[in-house]
Amino acid sequence: MKPKLVVLTGAGISAESGIKTFRDSNGLWEEYDINEVATPEGWAKNNALVLEFYNKRRKQAKEAQPNKAHYALAELEEKFDVHIITQNVDDLHERAGSTKVLHLHGELMKSRSTLYPKLIYDIKGSELNLGDTCEMGAQLRPHIVWFGEVVPEMTNAYLLAQQADIFMVIGTSMMVYPAAGLIDYVHNHIPKYLIDPNDISVSRVDNLTIIKEKATIGVPKIAKQLTRFKKGKHP
Repeated sequence: MKPKLVVLTGAGISAESGIKTFRDSNGLWEEYDINEVATPEGWAKNNALVLEFYNKRRKQAKEAQPNKAHYALAELEEKFDVHIITQNVDDLHERAGSTKVLHLHGELMKSRSTLYPKLIYDIKGSELNLGDTCEMGAQLRPHIVWFGEVVPEMTNAYLLAQQADIFMVIGTSMMVYPAAGLIDYVHNHIPKYLIDPNDISVSRVDNLTIIKEKATIGVPKIAKQLTRFKKGKHP
């Protein structure tokens, strides 16, 4: 049985593919108020504006390409049972070849019914517009977990963290909860890696190796080290 490698990824890995986050200056988010386009209240107030915003984000994501970090994680599936838990809504992990990806915050390339949330569809093309409905006739909305909404996949994410033989965190500030709390569910003796160019305070975590590099440099470096991994031992 392959060792289970569980990976939490954040905006940093996608940023290297050119996808802007709401924290970036001169990014897509600067044109919009987050409360107007990424909350249930914003949707209720002006769903046309919300759809416009996500259509722009979707177009940007479609133009982006997976980077070396995405591909390195996909290649690790040869030796490990790799489970990616991502805070990102793009599909770059899937396009790089990763086969087990859990999207905590939803998927940009999908829509779901406003009245029947179990009805979820792939979006054909880049746009979702007013008048696009589910099979029951209800307006479709982006399949995104907005600010203030429950994160439905957190229970599955916690279970994966508890089962990890190795846990890796890539490109996230470790400040956005509940995702930032996942590392607390990993057993103390399990080797953990944090890859991010920024200073991140995680002093409470045992068996943690910090690689202060961008994802495209740090992930391939750690992937090479992990080829020597033996369950129960640090590589």
